[in-house]
Amino acid sequence: MSSDSPIQAELAIQPISRSPSPAGGDVLTLRSLVSTKDAGVIIGKGGKNVAELRDQTAVKAGVSKVIAGVHERVLTVTGSVEGVAKAYAMIVSQLSSASAASPGSPSPDAQSSIRLLISHNLMGSVIGRSGLKIKAIQDASGARMFAQKDMLPQSTERIVEVHGSSESIGRAIEDIGRALLEDWERGAGTVLFHPGVADERSGRRPGQQPGRRSNGDAPRGRGSPSPNSPATQPSNLRTQNISIPSDMVGCIIGRNGTKITEIRRLSGSKISIAKEPHDETGERMFTIVGTPEANEKALFLLYNQLESEKERRVGREQMQQDELQD
Repeated sequence: MSSDSPIQAELAIQPISRSPSPAGGDVLTLRSLVSTKDAGVIIGKGGKNVAELRDQTAVKAGVSKVIAGVHERVLTVTGSVEGVAKAYAMIVSQLSSASAASPGSPSPDAQSSIRLLISHNLMGSVIGRSGLKIKAIQDASGARMFAQKDMLPQSTERIVEVHGSSESIGRAIEDIGRALLEDWERGAGTVLFHPGVADERSGRRPGQQPGRRSNGDAPRGRGSPSPNSPATQPSNLRTQNISIPSDMVGCIIGRNGTKITEIRRLSGSKISIAKEPHDETGERMFTIVGTPEANEKALFLLYNQLESEKERRVGREQMQQDELQD
C-alpha cells in the first residue's frame, strides 16, 4: 500500500496537480485529514477496503503512517477528477456505515463530512470572487462547504470541510477538483501539512530537545563565506511564489525591514515582495529564489512568523474582550 512519508522533511513541497498542463487527461492529487480510527476503516482488514477502492475507481490511494501521540493522518488520492470524486464518495459511505454500526451512533441517514487539504494559493479558485464559485458548487451538489480562514501549522494548506451525503460530497469534490486543475499552476510551491511533524509553537521536530540544533542549523564559522557570495552561488536555484494576506505583510517585513532581513540571512534565499496585490484577493506575492533546502528554510521561517503574529492578534483580542467585560 502506498503511503505518505510523514517526516521526510519538515516541509515537503509539491504541486497539487502533477500534470504538465491543464489539458485533457489531467491527474489530480487531493489530500484530506482523517482520524486514526477512520484511517483504519479506509484501509480495512489486511488492506481490503483500500484495494477495492483502487480497483473500482482506478485511483492511487494511501494513508500516511501512524505517528505516536498523533491522532490524525493524511489520506492521499490521485487519479482522474471523476475517479478521485468517486473514491471520496466511496470513502464517505464506508465511514458512514462503520459509524452507524457503532453503539450509540447516529442513524445511517445522518450527514457525513470530509476535511480536504487545499493550498492557500488555490483557495480563490474554490471560493471564487465574492464567494460565487463555492456557492455554485454547493447549489449544484447539495453539499455544504466551510473554508477555514487560517493555514495549518508549518504549511500553506487550509481545511475545506464538505458536509452532506456520500453522493453530494462526491459531486462537490468533482467540481472542486476541476476548479483546482484549471488553476493548477498556482498550487506550485505548496507547503504540505504533515500532522505531528513539528511542535506547533516551537517548530521543533518530534523528539528534538529545546535548544538543540539540527545539523542544518549549525552556525557558520567566522571565516565561512556568505551563502550569497559569487564563489558559493549554487547552480540548482529554484524560484517559488507564495501569496501572503496583505494585513500580514507588515509583520513579516518588520520595523525597518529587520524581520525579512533576518529570514533572508538565516535561510540563504533571496526574497522579494510585490509592491501591489496580485489579484482581487488583495494578497501580495512573495518570490523566493534559492536552493531547494534554502527555500524550505525560508518558507518555514515565513510561516512561523505568520503563526506567531496570528497568536499575538488572538491574544490581543482576548485581552480587549476581557477589558470590556470588567
